[in-house]
Amino acid sequence: MHAIVVDPSADPKSPEALVWREVPDPDPGADEVVITVAAAGVNRADLMQRQGHYPPPPGASEIIGLECSGVIAAVGDEVTGWSVGDACVALMAGGGYAEQVAVPAGQMIRPPEGVDLVAAAGLVEVAATVISNLDEVGLGRGDTFLVHGGAGGIGSFAIGWAKQLGATVITTAGSDEKLAHCRSLGADHVLSYRDDWAAAVDDLGGVDVILDPIGAKYLATHVRLLARGGRLVVIGMQGGRRGELDLAALLSRNASVHATGLRGRPVEEKTAICRRLAADVWPLFTDGTLPMTPYETVPLPEAARAHALLESGDVLGKLVLTAPESTSQLTETPPERACNTRR
Repeated sequence: MHAIVVDPSADPKSPEALVWREVPDPDPGADEVVITVAAAGVNRADLMQRQGHYPPPPGASEIIGLECSGVIAAVGDEVTGWSVGDACVALMAGGGYAEQVAVPAGQMIRPPEGVDLVAAAGLVEVAATVISNLDEVGLGRGDTFLVHGGAGGIGSFAIGWAKQLGATVITTAGSDEKLAHCRSLGADHVLSYRDDWAAAVDDLGGVDVILDPIGAKYLATHVRLLARGGRLVVIGMQGGRRGELDLAALLSRNASVHATGLRGRPVEEKTAICRRLAADVWPLFTDGTLPMTPYETVPLPEAARAHALLESGDVLGKLVLTAPESTSQLTETPPERACNTRR
């Protein structure tokens, strides 16, 4: 099969380090299936892995890619409930940028009814990240919630989910188009990060929960913005990995800082998260309660172009890589539900 790999002779800071090459076919373990990939979501963690800053957990595939959709090509001896030819989406520690990938059976679920495989490929990682973290800190009715990058994949889903939980949502974005997109998703307060967004949040009276993909750059500011009993959840390091934490500020607010990753969690935890998505989130996409995240497609062999697009900051919603001879039409999206931003 072919997959995207990082050329060891190239500069990993450049997207052009990603090349389409032949690699060994995957074999399923006893509790795994092999998926023929239809599409794979692109995430900021993928950029970090390409650059050498986010290696896969021990035993995981070195191939980039944390989520995919497709159809089952082979089933391990101990797997039940899945058959060759079944459509699925998968949450993975690696391997998605390939024609095939082996995945633990517990980390797979069927796509939401009425959502095609290309659109579904960009849902599972963002939904799993948001749900698992907001469950942990107990975001609920009456809380004020801040998420940065509301026009991206994580932010778009987080706005809709937080509104479902009854929270007041504050988000940031960087262009008029993206600010308008955040409003369309139901965000109550939409702020440009090019302005003094922190002062604007201060004026709103503090925040109960912050979902933070930025990290060190905003650490001190976020702690200062927390209301009494507030919870800061750090899920990324776009703004650096080391910052200064004012413990007195935390103590004065009875506040807490959580730093949680999804990729390295054990299979059992990921299985539970996937089951929660299937039971509680997927039906809300099917009936239209949760808005679908817009996405743009790029052919999988052109993953370098997708990384360059994501790094540019010009993407609205998600980027999805589509495999050659994609199996995406095994499930069809009704025309009124299609959300592809590609023109």
